[in-house]
Amino acid sequence: MTAPLRTLALTCAVAVALAACKKPEQQTPPPPEVGVIDAKPQTLPLQRELVGRLSPFRSADVRARVPGVLLKRVYQEGSEVKQGQTLFLIDPAPLRASLNASEAQLASARATYANAKVAADRARSLAPQQYVSKSDLDSAEAAERTALAAVKQAEASVTSSRISLGYAEVTSPISGVANKQQVTEGALVGQGDVTLLTTVDQLDPLYVNFSLSVDELSQLRAQQARGALALSGDGKATVNVKLSDGTSYGEAGTLDFSSTTVDPTTGAVSLRAVLPNPQKILLPGAFVSFQANLGERNNAFLIPQQALQRDSAGGFVMVVGADGKVVRKNVKTEGAQGGNWMVSDGLAAGDKVVVAGVQKVKEGAPATAKPWTPGQDANGQPAAAGAAPAAAAAGGAEKAPAKPEAADQAEPAATESNKQ
Repeated sequence: MTAPLRTLALTCAVAVALAACKKPEQQTPPPPEVGVIDAKPQTLPLQRELVGRLSPFRSADVRARVPGVLLKRVYQEGSEVKQGQTLFLIDPAPLRASLNASEAQLASARATYANAKVAADRARSLAPQQYVSKSDLDSAEAAERTALAAVKQAEASVTSSRISLGYAEVTSPISGVANKQQVTEGALVGQGDVTLLTTVDQLDPLYVNFSLSVDELSQLRAQQARGALALSGDGKATVNVKLSDGTSYGEAGTLDFSSTTVDPTTGAVSLRAVLPNPQKILLPGAFVSFQANLGERNNAFLIPQQALQRDSAGGFVMVVGADGKVVRKNVKTEGAQGGNWMVSDGLAAGDKVVVAGVQKVKEGAPATAKPWTPGQDANGQPAAAGAAPAAAAAGGAEKAPAKPEAADQAEPAATESNKQ
């Protein structure tokens, strides 16, 4: 082999070796695009999900107020009764006899008084002529006064007997629903005690009795003192009851009482609301869940549920900072409202909270923030109207096909790398 040929072969070998040793340059991937919302402080209702127990607005015991034998029940058990309506009849014969005796005593007392008055008038007319002594006049007037007092006493006895006879008809003290009778006909009632015959409950409206822990109430009042919220007073706070099937009850109640003392056995403060019940759908004694609107919370934030994450430290959100890097912010939530979490602490006005693409970001890493609107998928792209339901119906086993524009972007990148 001639020298020029050996030189050319050596040059080619060196070029091939250098080409084999040269590594392709690695391209840095662009920051991921994420959908964000701007945190805006709002004035939101202060709501609590609570459980309470229903009780009648008024509940009256119907008792036998005079002794006697129960003759008859004159109402239908479980029916509506009006105030003053007769419910039971007690044998009135002994009571009527007692009234007759009192009236006879009254007649006797009036006769005695009439005689005493005539004698006293005669003595008063003869006294100026000195026909009767001073002592006789005094005795006649004393007898008159005594007879008058006996008349008053007899009149009171007649009134008492008439009242007792009226109690032979046991009436309802309030309007409401009368429960079942506690004693049967023929029983001796009111003998030595006031026998319970039945009860009447007013079911419209009803009371909702519930409680709040003293710690929670203290926190709410402390936040009110700082201006973070405004608690509604009695008569302004409302409650919305949920029925057993999950639907909302059609009538809203209002808070009408809050205790000023703490129950030492539970460490809670008792509260009560009045709830209209015109259709008698709700019954006393039942437990109900309800949403209590206790006031308004100032400077609160609403964020979509998918933006909130939780770990051992609590709830947090990822925020894209002014420098384009992702920052973790621990937040405090106050429950859900309208499909969003209500954040009371941890966010500031203008924070760009990551909603879509949360799984693509990392704390301290850069990210490209784009406005998020409802309906975007986890990648921050508009959700397909027909493909998503079909995939969900199929059990989600198949993956969505790659987007054409993504493939088009990948191909030029590969070509550029080959060129290098």
